[in-house]
Amino acid sequence: MDKLSIKADLYMGQGAMDRLSEWRNKRMFIVTDPFMMKSGMINMVFDRLHSSNEQYIFSNIVPDPPIEVVTEGVEALRSFNTDLIIAIGGGSAIDAAKAMKLFAQKLLDQRDIPFIAIPTTSGTGSEVTSFSVISDKQKNIKYPLVSDDMLPQEAILDPELVKSVPDFITADTGMDVLTHAIEAYVSTKANDISDALAEKAMKLVFAYLPRAYKDGNDLVAREKMHNASCIAGMAFNIASLGLNHGIAHVAGAKFKIAHGRMNAILLPHVIEFNADYKPGYGKEDSNRAAVRYADIAKSLGLSAPNAKSGVRSLVQAIKQLQKQLNMPQTLRECGVDQALLEEMRVSIAEGALKDGCTATNPRVPTAEDVLQILNKMFQF
Repeated sequence: MDKLSIKADLYMGQGAMDRLSEWRNKRMFIVTDPFMMKSGMINMVFDRLHSSNEQYIFSNIVPDPPIEVVTEGVEALRSFNTDLIIAIGGGSAIDAAKAMKLFAQKLLDQRDIPFIAIPTTSGTGSEVTSFSVISDKQKNIKYPLVSDDMLPQEAILDPELVKSVPDFITADTGMDVLTHAIEAYVSTKANDISDALAEKAMKLVFAYLPRAYKDGNDLVAREKMHNASCIAGMAFNIASLGLNHGIAHVAGAKFKIAHGRMNAILLPHVIEFNADYKPGYGKEDSNRAAVRYADIAKSLGLSAPNAKSGVRSLVQAIKQLQKQLNMPQTLRECGVDQALLEEMRVSIAEGALKDGCTATNPRVPTAEDVLQILNKMFQF
């Protein structure tokens, strides 16, 4: 038996930020990052808040938020006697706020505080998921947290917040969306609901990511990608993810490569591994994952007369999309040299197999499988 619940109320489209003006007499704990403060984008929040509210601004967020920052935030949240948490920023700000909320409840016996998530990038889907990723900077390890207690009550998706995102971040985060959707679709926990969400997200990415990359002021493309990120988040919140994220969490931290970019480099190789793709194999050799990938290819209008052809078409379409976005396709292009790969590869393989996302991968990997994927990523 599967249980599905969509907890967050969604406020979507241009003008969605106006929802904030409806809150009154709250002690608002606002989690954001230094860029939001320095750029003045945080004023999109302040300009909409009623004068009856009090605010505490926690802006110490950095990419891949470390445990120490989360701990600091928990103490500040408690001391302020918070009524409402608002997280505005990329995945790091929202993930940090989710972890703060969770630890405040579990460790300090705080009440369940209402939580609003406002993403300023179109990638993580964190505003509708029960996942958060925090880091141990000393060990270069990312820790995925999973708890429905972290789910926001509301999410505000306003395309005005993402139109100034640089093109390379648009590319990285957009490929993260695609990876979320594809992994959710082939997950061992996939069902009809997650399939529908994942399929729609994939179609939106292929249709609108190149447009958003080319012209950040294209608000139609920005809105569609913002929606795609949220939809893919719903999909993987139901079905979970797979080996792609299992490796990316560890390798991204070790090599200091942006999460979405690492996912994009991995994606063709993980698809071929899961499909057990071998040149010359026939229709009768296709496994469940290969058939599912072929279904994706068909839904995107790609050639897929059989599973083998569908897998090949999907991989080629992903590589073509990467080229359109001027993205690196190998670790070498990201500045990883052979010596660093040799030093890190075993610990990455071990960490990937322990990662919670890997548990729902459609094909059970071994350490040797991960090592082979890493070798292919290096100079494919």
